[in-house]
Amino acid sequence: MTYRRTIPIEFCHCDPAGIVFYPRYAEMVNSMVENFFIDEVGYPFGRMMDEGYGMPTARLEVDFRKPSRLGERLDWTLAVEHVGRTSARFRVTAADRIEARSTVVWMDRGFVPAPWPDHIRPALEAHHA
Repeated sequence: MTYRRTIPIEFCHCDPAGIVFYPRYAEMVNSMVENFFIDEVGYPFGRMMDEGYGMPTARLEVDFRKPSRLGERLDWTLAVEHVGRTSARFRVTAADRIEARSTVVWMDRGFVPAPWPDHIRPALEAHHA
């Protein structure tokens, strides 16, 4: 199962040439992961943080394929490529523009890696590609 979302390219994403400034793609990839957790996992980052947990990105790989311009609307997809004991890797794409892989690690209250909680793992596995 794949998670889908459309993100419009706004002025704040662009450089003076009117194309997406490459670090903004990292923000959009993170937005996909965050909204996946809201919409599909049912566990928003705010609640996660309030409860003392975290899920930092440990690795981010991005292939840039084609520039995106102000005013475009990019159709994004997210699939879970791998679910480990304490980590997960997401494959995030935006049409023909970029392909990214984001690896996150579940952290407990002591900010050390911990196994995925029982209320999160099934949602990750349901989206495993």
